[in-house]
Amino acid sequence: MKFDLIDLNGKKVKDVNLDKNIFGIEPNDVALKDAIVLGNASLRQGTHKAKTRSEVSGGGRKPWRQKGTGNARQGSIRAVQWVGGGIAFGPVPRDYSKKQNRKERKLALKSAYAYKAKEKNIVVVEKLKLTTPKTKEMVKLLQNLGLENDKTLVIVKEYDENVILASRNLKNIMIALATEVSVLDIVSAKKLLIEEAALENIKEVLK
Repeated sequence: MKFDLIDLNGKKVKDVNLDKNIFGIEPNDVALKDAIVLGNASLRQGTHKAKTRSEVSGGGRKPWRQKGTGNARQGSIRAVQWVGGGIAFGPVPRDYSKKQNRKERKLALKSAYAYKAKEKNIVVVEKLKLTTPKTKEMVKLLQNLGLENDKTLVIVKEYDENVILASRNLKNIMIALATEVSVLDIVSAKKLLIEEAALENIKEVLK
């Protein structure tokens, strides 16, 4: 699993070997899909709520007598068939979170990395550091690396304040620590820009 290690100007420095037990495995689509579903489900708040007939206001008395009016019998104007009435079987607050065991989570993460490696969508760079927090400096860096038009996940060993400030106005850039990257982060990005020092962290997390 040899990839080019490039500097911030886009020039090759040397070859770097990616761990074949992570980036070179045969991806497991089932584990990967389960992790994506889990990730999307965890983003749902589950705070949706519709009122039942016992919760809407009004309708405390019978609208008309039971017999003799020619109308259908009604007990309350807040029954579900009335406009302004309660909702039958409406949404209620719930927890959408799902579970996946640790081995499956690791396999899914390895599979996501392996797909990016197989598609040659990984760029490994030397220490990612900017001298100023200006957006134009980050844009220039991405241009040097050929990533200015792609949705890119930047994986670093530790956050650099200048990099964060310079990239926060760029809609196609997301920054994450190597120890905190999720499957959803990886699959939602077109390219991975990985700091060389972060490779060891990735290996430690997935060993």
